[in-house]
Amino acid sequence: MSKIKCIIIEDEPLAAKVLKDYVSEVHFLQLQGVFKDAILAAEFLMKNETDLIFLDIHLPKLKGMAFLRTLANPPAVIVTTAYHQYAVEGFNLNVTDYLLKPFEFERFFTAVNKVNTDFNRKLADPRDFIFVNVQKRKVKIPFAEILYIESQKEYIKIVTTKAEYLSKMSTTEMEDLLPAHIFKRIHRSFIVSVHQIDAYTAEMVEIKGITIPVGRGYKDVIDKL
Repeated sequence: MSKIKCIIIEDEPLAAKVLKDYVSEVHFLQLQGVFKDAILAAEFLMKNETDLIFLDIHLPKLKGMAFLRTLANPPAVIVTTAYHQYAVEGFNLNVTDYLLKPFEFERFFTAVNKVNTDFNRKLADPRDFIFVNVQKRKVKIPFAEILYIESQKEYIKIVTTKAEYLSKMSTTEMEDLLPAHIFKRIHRSFIVSVHQIDAYTAEMVEIKGITIPVGRGYKDVIDKL
């Protein structure tokens, strides 16, 4: 069974020790390192891959959320902090869970189990396609054919190289089903295939002659392309 590789970014020695002890109690976790600031962690990630980051928010040099926004393809992230006011921002950045210090092992285990479930699902299901509901049918759409997805109220429009499909689901639901290294959300209403982008600026991307706007809160996604 593959273990989930993880790192801890925490500047408080006691809090780091608690996390380190908790990790050692979970058989499916493998600790790669403990870092007292995000800069050291970033240097590690330039040469190594990890599956999970335990991330404190109030760090020296570079704050946790700012660090998270610098990651082009972030792994799973569990935020560990004493400050509840960053929860909304954290979930907007797709963190897996948000642990308020001090937290017991039971709460920690609940959070890492979420990561483990998703990790095993991806290992067991390396598909290159998705089935979506279209007019009471399940339609198979290969990832390689998808150009972009557009939100249309309670529906999404999936534009492919061959056809367009309307499916009753949210953009967020669709984003969760797509491989993150291929598909990027660049606007509240748009997800695009990185492989299909022909040109881009800070304000828009162009795919097969179609201009798609970049939302104000998603410009960092474009910067990382």
